[in-house]
This record gives sequence, C-alpha cells and structure tokens, in this order.
Amino acid sequence: MTPRYVLSLQAAEDLFEIWEYVKEQADAAIADRVEKAILERITFLSAAPGLGHRRHDITSEDVKFFSVYSYLIAYRPETRPLEVVSILHGRRDVERILKGRL
Repeated sequence: MTPRYVLSLQAAEDLFEIWEYVKEQADAAIADRVEKAILERITFLSAAPGLGHRRHDITSEDVKFFSVYSYLIAYRPETRPLEVVSILHGRRDVERILKGRL
C-alpha cells in the first residue's frame, strides 16, 4: 500500500517539537490530541490537496498552507504521496524558516 503522505525530516521534527511543547505546557494527553488532529488533517489533505491556500507573501515556491489550531501545515500539493515540508506555529517567522527548507 502506498502511503498517502510523507513528512520531510523537518516536518517530523516540527511535529515532535509541537508535542513536546504542548506536553510541557499542559500534559501528554492534550499533546496526543493535538498531534492526532494535525495528522488527521494531513491525511485529509492528502485526499484533497487543492483545499489549502497559497501564501505568496511568505513564499513563491509551489507550497500550500492549511491551519490546524495555531499551526500551519506547509505542503507540496502536486506530490504523490503528499509531501509535508513544515508544521509551524503561526506566530513563528514562517517566511524565514521556510527559506531554509524549500
């Protein structure tokens, strides 16, 4: 069975850091719920990659964004399986971070 999406190394690290942060701020059960919601949304996007939106103010690369809670999922909509390049909190300097990843 072909996977529906892949997380880049950076996106996998982002997800781990999000889980760690939420666990420290709240608890592991809430961190698990946040992680589950993000992964469910990525699975959903893998079936309908056109649902995200482009952010030309952030990058001119062929990347779309979709939000879950306060986090932005950045992904390449034309790839199969869907490639998630980053999962970042919306208050971070997303433009700067993505310049180093794309």
